[in-house]
Amino acid sequence: MSTTRRITYREAVREALREALQRDPRVFLMGEDVGAYGGCFAVSKGLLAEFGEERIRDTPLSEAAFVGAGIGAALAGMRPIVEVMTVNFALLALDQIVNNAALLRHMSGGQLGVPLVIRMATGPGRQLAAQHSHSLEGWLAHIPGLKVAVPATLEDARGMLAAALADPDPVLLFESIRLYPTAGDLAVDAGAVPLEGAAVRRPGRDVSLVTYGGALPRVLEAAGQLAGRGVEAEVLDLRCLRPLDTHAILASVTKTRRAVVIDEGWRSGSLAAEVSARIMENAFYELDAPVARVCSLEVPVPYARHLEEATLPTVERIVAAVEEMGIGHG
Repeated sequence: MSTTRRITYREAVREALREALQRDPRVFLMGEDVGAYGGCFAVSKGLLAEFGEERIRDTPLSEAAFVGAGIGAALAGMRPIVEVMTVNFALLALDQIVNNAALLRHMSGGQLGVPLVIRMATGPGRQLAAQHSHSLEGWLAHIPGLKVAVPATLEDARGMLAAALADPDPVLLFESIRLYPTAGDLAVDAGAVPLEGAAVRRPGRDVSLVTYGGALPRVLEAAGQLAGRGVEAEVLDLRCLRPLDTHAILASVTKTRRAVVIDEGWRSGSLAAEVSARIMENAFYELDAPVARVCSLEVPVPYARHLEEATLPTVERIVAAVEEMGIGHG
């Protein structure tokens, strides 16, 4: 009997939702079009028929209202999962996320926790144009009181939700728009995985490629190309942007002595900037070259496919960044 099954990233998230709803009667899913329509990316398709309107709740187009309702439900003992279609729309609920969900434990002297999970899609890659395609997870990783996790693999897409629901404080899960249709093999008994801690997706000795989320497949492809040129790149998937696994970053860089940070966010004020600063603060004397960054171009994401692709951290740009460090010419 096979120990794995073929599954898409979208199906892995749906399985995680179904398992959470089956396991705990306090769990419910709420958001725009999560019910009858099945979710704007079909993640929750079929769950309304399976669990009913009390637990799969369609909401009006009012992000601040339904995120606030999720906070209230969490305070009252429920375990809500709130879906905000894309991170761009989450900006309409920033007051609820930043001023309430993230701060209530601090503001109440520890008396009030908000065990809320907010899921949202992020990133470009599906020709959804500027108002649906940006990568703003780094903004929310700036906020104390939030955990910000970014599943990039099938295992994490399937397993992070259970850990997020077990957390006593708010957790934001960012799912890459581009990864939803990707397929792979997942263990039949795949279950919960820790929210925190980076993971080495490909070991190497010559340079550390530090990334997360939707950029991971391209970074792995770049590492494959570099291997053909005699460069063994280590690929580190951050997995969680707050808290950052600084220890894992430094351990990798100390081994390889070079680092390139790849981030689908804009370069200025990016998560890549934070990672780069931590390396420079803590491992400066271990480096053989300055830390490099490959980020999205600082323009609104275009609709046209060829222009959209041109704004992203491409395999070619990642390989070039490594070669500019003086390696990769063999």
